[in-house]
Amino acid sequence: MKPTVPVSNIMTKNLVKLNLDDSLTKAESLFKKHKIRHIPVVKGKKIVGILSYTDLLRISFADATDDDGTEVETTIYDMFSIEQVMTSQIVSLDADDYIKDAAEIFTKAEFHALPVLKNESLVGIVTTTDVIKYLLKQY
Repeated sequence: MKPTVPVSNIMTKNLVKLNLDDSLTKAESLFKKHKIRHIPVVKGKKIVGILSYTDLLRISFADATDDDGTEVETTIYDMFSIEQVMTSQIVSLDADDYIKDAAEIFTKAEFHALPVLKNESLVGIVTTTDVIKYLLKQY
């Protein structure tokens, strides 16, 4: 196993992002459309938070849909802003940090995604799934 592989080798670079003024309905739509569980929240090029699908589930009472499962009940979403629901205490990595660094953070923390920065600008996101896939390739 290569101990000095940078996290930039496994991060997602083509990011789905939200702005602070976007709606939670838009967030849920992006989660489902892209089949992802974490979306960085930005103000300009600066990351200000991260929203997880779990964050949405906490306020939406398990994703209430109508009887045929097609229409999402968004009344609850209209009561909150992204800023109120997102995590603003961000732990991030530098693009040159190692995959091992990400793995160590994940083993100590209760979250599953880390924004990746270069010169304080958001350039990617790495998840526990990315790290596990990398480790599996090593065998």
